[in-house]
Amino acid sequence: MKVLVLSDTHAPRHWKACPPALLPRLEAADVILHAGDVCTPDVLDLLASFAPVHVVLGNNDGPEVAAWGAPETLELELEGVRIGMVHDSGQKQGRLPRLRRRFPAADLVVFGHSHIPLDESGDGLRILNPGSPTDKRRQPVGTVAALDLRDGQVVDARIEPVPR
Repeated sequence: MKVLVLSDTHAPRHWKACPPALLPRLEAADVILHAGDVCTPDVLDLLASFAPVHVVLGNNDGPEVAAWGAPETLELELEGVRIGMVHDSGQKQGRLPRLRRRFPAADLVVFGHSHIPLDESGDGLRILNPGSPTDKRRQPVGTVAALDLRDGQVVDARIEPVPR
């Protein structure tokens, strides 16, 4: 299963339209995970035209995104991989054990908020922040993450640039 992971698209301020470099990734995705700060549900409608979307609420998301189906946290299983999702994972120090406590059954936790891409593992847990494809802040380029899930394993995980 090919999974595209996004966060912090911040429409319409930063996502005025889908970045053209993102289109091939959307077309290849079997599932899309969005870790919050969508800001407008039309982004989710667009993403859902490519593949099923699972999303959590970010601190900039309002009632319209919640009504679309975004909870504060989410736990799901894809291809036998147990995934937890939350927007804000808290401060960097102690993040891995904190997310392990919050999602004790998870193999992978996806989060956003900082706009800083991260792929880290420890204590049987992998944590992943895809960064932002549209609001790179202090990063050199916007980013997303691509996952390949198979037989209960994360076979591959990559942070990928989204050039403008």
